[in-house]
Amino acid sequence: MAQINPYINFNGNTEEAFNFYKSVFGGEFERIIRFKDMANAEIPISESEANKIMHIALPIGKNVLMGNDVPEFMGKVNENENRSKIAVSAESKEEADKIFNGLSAGGNIEVPITDSPWGSYFGMFRDKYGIEWTVDFEPK
Repeated sequence: MAQINPYINFNGNTEEAFNFYKSVFGGEFERIIRFKDMANAEIPISESEANKIMHIALPIGKNVLMGNDVPEFMGKVNENENRSKIAVSAESKEEADKIFNGLSAGGNIEVPITDSPWGSYFGMFRDKYGIEWTVDFEPK
């Protein structure tokens, strides 16, 4: 079966954001490619963008969270208008709390994590990088 792996864009702080995500989820980066790694005569890279992230991948369970810095010539990503959410399904209430509390630190909680009317343990927030998340645990 196909997998769905989120890919998120940042305005120059991808590395900082992904180190934050790694501190919550654990694991190691599968891949980090910087713009300078792709530079050649046909694709010149400015000095200000050389160390920015062209691609980064953090495996989380059977999925991979990926991201990059948007090059300046492509304009800015409006992180506060990103109405897509990354949904995390936890394996326990304790794991849901750990992920929710870790990722929402410094962000804005939209729905505190609690038992929902539809039966799951659910919360929703925007992290300190403007990315929107939902965390839930569905008791069996």
